[in-house]
Amino acid sequence: MKTPVVKRSIVVARRNTSVNLEEAFWTALKEIARARETTLSDLVAAIDSERQYGNLSSAIRVFVLSLYRDQIAELEKRRRTREMLTNAAVPIAPKEAH
Repeated sequence: MKTPVVKRSIVVARRNTSVNLEEAFWTALKEIARARETTLSDLVAAIDSERQYGNLSSAIRVFVLSLYRDQIAELEKRRRTREMLTNAAVPIAPKEAH
């Protein structure tokens, strides 16, 4: 399935810039900004300031992908912990009557 790339203008660090991203990445980026209680512009500015190479569009894609991969890893870690605790649980024997 091919997803069209959408070009949007955004203010990053007080300058106008255009960013080309697939709609799914724009949606994810907006969700992340909302969850972090920040603006889309501020989130993109943070991504821009931390990128070490590549263009801004690529940096955004890598940021979104990394965030979701980290969330999946955290969920997997919690699942393994629950499983370990469930398997390690020792049933308590009822008290014997004397």
